[in-house]
Amino acid sequence: MLQDLLGRNITATVIDENQDYVFAQQAGQTFRLAKKELNKLPKIGAQVTGFAYENENHQLQLTKNTPKSGIGKYAWATVVKVQRGLGVFVDIGLENKDIVISLDELPELSELWPKRGDRLMVALKVDAKGRIWGDLATEEMFRAVSVKANQKMLNKNVTATVYRLKMVGSYVLTSDYCLGFIHQSEREQEPRLGEVLQARVIAVRDDGTLNLSLRPRAHEAISDDAQMILVALQHSPDKSLPFCDKSDPQAIKVYFGISKGQFKRAVGHLMKANLVYQEDGQLFLK
Repeated sequence: MLQDLLGRNITATVIDENQDYVFAQQAGQTFRLAKKELNKLPKIGAQVTGFAYENENHQLQLTKNTPKSGIGKYAWATVVKVQRGLGVFVDIGLENKDIVISLDELPELSELWPKRGDRLMVALKVDAKGRIWGDLATEEMFRAVSVKANQKMLNKNVTATVYRLKMVGSYVLTSDYCLGFIHQSEREQEPRLGEVLQARVIAVRDDGTLNLSLRPRAHEAISDDAQMILVALQHSPDKSLPFCDKSDPQAIKVYFGISKGQFKRAVGHLMKANLVYQEDGQLFLK
């Protein structure tokens, strides 16, 4: 049956050719194989092997350029198109065929669907009508390909791809193939399925998985005024400045170029971030 041939490498018998293609037959089905992929043209009756699929023109085709994804074979694929009533199309490396991942496998909320450029780990499956579909990797598959993280990754920046969405947070796989989790409290908005994120490791769990955050570090989140004060402290010989929240407004204006209100807010942010402290009318860097 046709569905038993597609999505995998098969061997077929050459029966004909034209200017651009060699035609080969297997189980009563005729496939075309582009001559440009062959180093040597086979004779009639010879055997040729290639990856079998139906191209975008609904023609059966073989290719020597076997894609990374296959039946029961998972690999990353890039999203190239989104079609709301059908699903998303991914590029698995076929010259004239993108693979559809059905909307049945995608989040209920369309705003959480992958966008063009996102990536998904997919295998292939063939339905009873001979149509090839993308099959998203399961939780078990991600666990199977993952490696354990070590404590040296704490506070490191990582690149991670979202592979599972839950109410409590997002499950990801890092570029180093470590499993990670982003709790809903550690993000401003919910990432899309397949979205590639830049995250920070906030904990390495005993089982070798990571807790990640999409929120900036404290010093990255502070205001421009606070950043200016922090830089002034860092460049001070004794890491202190003769100012506090009770300092003269004019003196603050002359030194920093900001109002006392702005100064107090900035210092408050720095203290909350545990970067500075005040003592005896002075501001100190921690």
